[in-house]
Amino acid sequence: MKKMMRLKMVKSLLTAVLIITATSIGLQAAEWKYAMGEGESDPQGIYAMAFKSYIEENSRHTIKIYPVGSLGEETDMLEQTRAGILQFLGQSTGYMGGTIPEMDLFTLPYVMPTDTKQLDYFFKNSKVINEMLPEIFREHGLELLSIFPEGEMAVTTLVPFHSPEDLKGKKMRVMPGSPILVETYEAFGASPVPMSWGDLIGALKTKMVDGQENPTVWIQAYDLDNLTNVLTYTGHGHFNASASANKKFFDGLSNRDKKLVRAAAEHAHQTILEEAQKLDAYGLGRIVRTNPSYKIVTLTEEERAPFKKAAEAVQASFASKSASNKKVLDQMMKDLKEAEANAK
Repeated sequence: MKKMMRLKMVKSLLTAVLIITATSIGLQAAEWKYAMGEGESDPQGIYAMAFKSYIEENSRHTIKIYPVGSLGEETDMLEQTRAGILQFLGQSTGYMGGTIPEMDLFTLPYVMPTDTKQLDYFFKNSKVINEMLPEIFREHGLELLSIFPEGEMAVTTLVPFHSPEDLKGKKMRVMPGSPILVETYEAFGASPVPMSWGDLIGALKTKMVDGQENPTVWIQAYDLDNLTNVLTYTGHGHFNASASANKKFFDGLSNRDKKLVRAAAEHAHQTILEEAQKLDAYGLGRIVRTNPSYKIVTLTEEERAPFKKAAEAVQASFASKSASNKKVLDQMMKDLKEAEANAK
């Protein structure tokens, strides 16, 4: 009788061990889905691939990458991540303003510097990024992992412009979902046309729009220089992107896996800070080499002055929309002053 009881106890213990082991293996070998608004060779893709490599080299987890167009438009991927269908999301900050209004902060004209050292310091040390925005993201069902720059914005048009008056009546494509971009180009004298990336090339070919804005890496990669005649550096902003996770998914991770995800995000962040500068320079250099007749203009400080003046109304409009908007903008301005002082 005692022998039978001992055998039953041993079997019970073995069963428990097998259950725990199976559960442990399942937790250690999960496949996580990561969707993004760009291709694998683009800045968001470089970030995502560095993130994936770190996760897979330091755990039994795997990451399935879904590049641009795989799962619908940008807004679709955002909602899929908030719903928990996707675990991770890489997305332009400009697309997020419609859902998280405070993210329009990164689209405001003439706020972000063009100096890369200042940008690097800001994105690594900013209180608005590291302390304030994570709490705001959590309110929207997301866990913020990184915000990073992709390159200085350049405006491509069919005809040159040197003042807001020159842009009067010009139809400028802007990213959908960003009220600030609409306000910006209205302030600049143009007629903004919200349009998805997928529709842009056709719109340029058929002259439905007169121009658009993007970093040079995108302009070169998708031959936008061959669809317009002039590239203009106005100095009004940078193209920025974010990486985030579904909050419920992140909260449910073990402490070890939370540290793993944070470490992967830090690794990917450092990777893209180094690579984005190279990509921006590469894009411009390739345009110059392959399209020598293409006109490249950098507005002088005198020419930028009326654009900067017009931008003040857009900044004030953003701040007036909510107390939260004003709070993050005030902190961002402090962070940028600190970045300027420390990047010298």
